[in-house]
Amino acid sequence: MAQDLFFSRTGMDRGKVQQTVDEALAHADDGELFLEYSQSESFSFDDNRLKAASFDTTQGFGLRAVAGEATGYAHATELSEDAIQRAARTVQAVAAGHSGTLAAPPARSNVKLYTHIDPLQTAGFEKKVSLLEEMNAYARSKDSRVRQVSASLSGEWQRIEIIRAGGEHYSDIRPLVRLNVSVVVEQAGRQESGSYGGGGRGGYETYLDPSYWKAAVDDALRQALVNLESVPAPAGEMSVVLGPGWPGILLHEAIGHGLEGDFNRKKTSAFAGLLGERVAAPGVTVVDDGTINGRRGSLSIDDEGTPSSCTVLIEDGILKGYMQDRQNARLMGMKPTGNGRRQSYSSAVMPRMTNTYMLAGKSDPGEILASVKHGIYAVNFGGGQVDITNGKFVFSCTEAYAIENGKLGAPIKGATLIGSGPECLTRVAMIGNDMKLDTGVGTCGKNGQSVPVGVGQPTLRIDGLTVGGTAAAA
Repeated sequence: MAQDLFFSRTGMDRGKVQQTVDEALAHADDGELFLEYSQSESFSFDDNRLKAASFDTTQGFGLRAVAGEATGYAHATELSEDAIQRAARTVQAVAAGHSGTLAAPPARSNVKLYTHIDPLQTAGFEKKVSLLEEMNAYARSKDSRVRQVSASLSGEWQRIEIIRAGGEHYSDIRPLVRLNVSVVVEQAGRQESGSYGGGGRGGYETYLDPSYWKAAVDDALRQALVNLESVPAPAGEMSVVLGPGWPGILLHEAIGHGLEGDFNRKKTSAFAGLLGERVAAPGVTVVDDGTINGRRGSLSIDDEGTPSSCTVLIEDGILKGYMQDRQNARLMGMKPTGNGRRQSYSSAVMPRMTNTYMLAGKSDPGEILASVKHGIYAVNFGGGQVDITNGKFVFSCTEAYAIENGKLGAPIKGATLIGSGPECLTRVAMIGNDMKLDTGVGTCGKNGQSVPVGVGQPTLRIDGLTVGGTAAAA
């Protein structure tokens, strides 16, 4: 159990720590002691050899007291009664003169969304290195045009315990793994690349299976070879068809952040004050679901102890809710949704996404493509930039194709999608029946913190989207 680790191993007395937490939060509205112990490892292979292998152990605590909109937070790597008492004296200052009533603790849940196995122990060092070597050799054997193969494997095992005033405590054990491969090919002096990644909350077994990693290498190589044949992307305003799965990252960035509670409480989101109003085309339903077994963004409980949930954000085009942590939910008169997350014990809690995706519609994907006279089909995305206050975004496509008269044309290179998230929602013209989640590689950044997330969507047709490219529009 997590509590055995934090108290038996460190020699701390649970009763004394509980008393310190009670005293620290005596006049606060909310707060908790967050204990963390984690181990992580990573391996990277490049230039036909193992480039790096690392192992890291992290431990520490964060103590938080909330009074109104103010938060007192103190953290340390030292797990001891003295360190927690020093932190308590620091955070008590935020509630000085405040006479708050401590918020009720989170509800309990027996739901476990992932195994508590330590992924780092599911395979030995040699086996992990051998996996990367085999991926490298396999990619190079598939095509003589392969010039470079980069592969990486990483795993993490995190234990947490959350202690609240009054004796309530919550614990979780969180595994996380990820496998990535990138392939560079060259033909007639031209180089192009392709990549694939996958991961989730579990052990290494899935990723060590040749049927999995060979399919991963095949897809990365396929994408690189497709890009060798790419032509300059068209430019102008046109219909854009987004493929299922990973293209949901556009939804995550351009729309998802704007539906987080803190931005709406502070009225800095384009969606602030619009609950109950139409913000998207009919048929558009978007949810944030942290309850999917084994998914990268899933959590049995969030970092405040609240069970994860499936939160309907937009239903049939109508704004229905926001993603909430406890503080913002209380200040907005709403319920927490299990979206209170932090990167580590040293980070403040914020409302963050888990697995955010659009539900399937009724259209056949082939029918969607056939409906476009002139446009592009975007299958994979790379980097992008988003302004949360207005939802304006710029995203680069790493795999895309021209659409001419309802048929897929040549692959295109250098396409960027430019627009506004809220505006895009109103321009969704067709929604596919093929909703798909990403392969498990999402990482979300906010205020300097990174957390694992998932995205997804069906095939979508969005009309009137601006495409930046190097070729003139037809």
